[in-house]
Amino acid sequence: MRRVTVAVVCGAALGGGVPAAQAGPAGSPGPAAGQEARQAARSWTAQRMADAAPLDGDRARPEGPGASAAAAGRPQGTLFKGTPLVGTFFGSDGPGGTAWHCTGSVIDTSVRDVVLTAAHCALNMKGDYVFVPEFVKGAGPDEQPYGIFHIQHVYIDPRYVPDKGSSTTKKPVSDLDTAFARVSPNQNGQSLQDAVGGGLTFTRPTGYTQKNVTVVGYPSYQHNSAGRAVKCTVPTTQLPGYRQLSMTCGGYYGGTSGSPWITDYKDDARTGHVIGDLGGYNGGGNDANVDYISYAPAFGADAANLLADAVAGQDPPSGLPPYQGLQLPGGAARWQKAALLASADYTGDHLGDLLVVWSDGGVTLYPGDGNGGFGAEKRLLKANSTWTHARSITGGTFGGTRPGLLVRWSDGEVTLYPALGTSGVGREVQMAKPKSDWKDAMQLTAGQFHGAKGATDLLVRRSDGSLVLYTQIRSGSFGPGKRLAGANGTWTKAALLSGGAFKGTSGADLLVRWSDGSLESRTGVSAAGLGARSRLRGPNGTWQHAQVMTTGDLTSDHTGNDLVVRWSDGETSLYADTGATALGTENTLVPPGT
Repeated sequence: MRRVTVAVVCGAALGGGVPAAQAGPAGSPGPAAGQEARQAARSWTAQRMADAAPLDGDRARPEGPGASAAAAGRPQGTLFKGTPLVGTFFGSDGPGGTAWHCTGSVIDTSVRDVVLTAAHCALNMKGDYVFVPEFVKGAGPDEQPYGIFHIQHVYIDPRYVPDKGSSTTKKPVSDLDTAFARVSPNQNGQSLQDAVGGGLTFTRPTGYTQKNVTVVGYPSYQHNSAGRAVKCTVPTTQLPGYRQLSMTCGGYYGGTSGSPWITDYKDDARTGHVIGDLGGYNGGGNDANVDYISYAPAFGADAANLLADAVAGQDPPSGLPPYQGLQLPGGAARWQKAALLASADYTGDHLGDLLVVWSDGGVTLYPGDGNGGFGAEKRLLKANSTWTHARSITGGTFGGTRPGLLVRWSDGEVTLYPALGTSGVGREVQMAKPKSDWKDAMQLTAGQFHGAKGATDLLVRRSDGSLVLYTQIRSGSFGPGKRLAGANGTWTKAALLSGGAFKGTSGADLLVRWSDGSLESRTGVSAAGLGARSRLRGPNGTWQHAQVMTTGDLTSDHTGNDLVVRWSDGETSLYADTGATALGTENTLVPPGT
């Protein structure tokens, strides 16, 4: 386990101090409350603070105060005096001897001494670092509005491991770019929250798309000679493939890393709700490092657990499972061998999961987390020759009480696995015998096509282009089928089918990928017909490379409209909240070339 815990005491730069081994627990003022801050104040003069160089080099930005954003008509941050709940850090380990480093914010906790920042910032906090709320350039420590607060410990998720030679990363673990620090009282012996009069409430966002989020931070001195804070209120979206928020607003140069993303910001307020911190992929910016694109890890269970550890003053637990993020493990080379996909709630937690049958016959399950991500892989079957003969699969309840898996085999046999779960595929029920006419069933897709509840029905495309709907399925029998289309040349060109709730209200819809790459939906499919037709994509070369697809309830709206596509190169994409007329937001589950 790797944990960055900095027992920061006043060292040589401050002329001595308390050895780390003798330092009291974080948040325990004791009889010498404020001593560390008073010692630091004797070193951190107004001039020394003014001369501090930035130590936020991983978030380099082009010259000019947001000129690129302004020129393009994009939103531009506003410089202002600051707010009591947001500040910046100073330390003596910079290349010039002192460093003005990143942004932090006050978090409302029972211990009243917790600061939020980015993990890539906290990695560098060694020595005599202090936090200065609503920093005023030109003022000495005793003239700062709320004093200075000496950092005692920082807490970073041990799985946040930056790239070699850097403090940042572009890997999925960039989702964990969040840190918390515990600070000692200020020069007057006041706790952090007592001094500033409040704190931000740690909040897990309900989604990535937010109408108004305010980001407050301290750009480094090259772009901010007056040492003022910057703020901007804009909508947010998701950084595709990551558990991160994205915003567009100019003026967020080096120094703003760690800035809080606040949903209900007001100037000088002592409360608010914070849903992320500026950081994440590439330290919080895109590959071009422009000043107007910024990212933030969206708070979830990992950040909540880290905050709980900080409040308790304890190490994060050892042996945490490797962080996977929204991306699936194995890389594109492995996922080229994902032969079949299905989605249903196989873990019983009311969240959709992803099941894969591999070309070697292995079967694996990826439990969904309800936010477009997946838990650790569960191997249901190791490589075997039997399952290499599976030709089509779909997940549904099919007359049972829990989701099962229906499989059409190469010899025409069809079997149902009604008790599939994390422990294995379970028992087998034969639905059609070998050498039956089901050998001509080219595609199967489950759905709710007769107005009941759950994916209880089955739509089948046969090799002659005919479409048959089964709505009276029970164990061991499909019941009578309803022919929706007779033999025809058109539907023989339907390369892929997937049932879902693309109209948003039921599972009576169908998505079709045609052989020419075009993509269309059919909404309101029932025994009466194939419903209304809408085109999502015209003929194109890209979608001809979509090899396998399935639809499930994989994101926070809990609707079966999340489309998963495995492409010919192994790249795998999730189109969250796909509608009847447009594909949803694309998230990369398996990047290409990996």
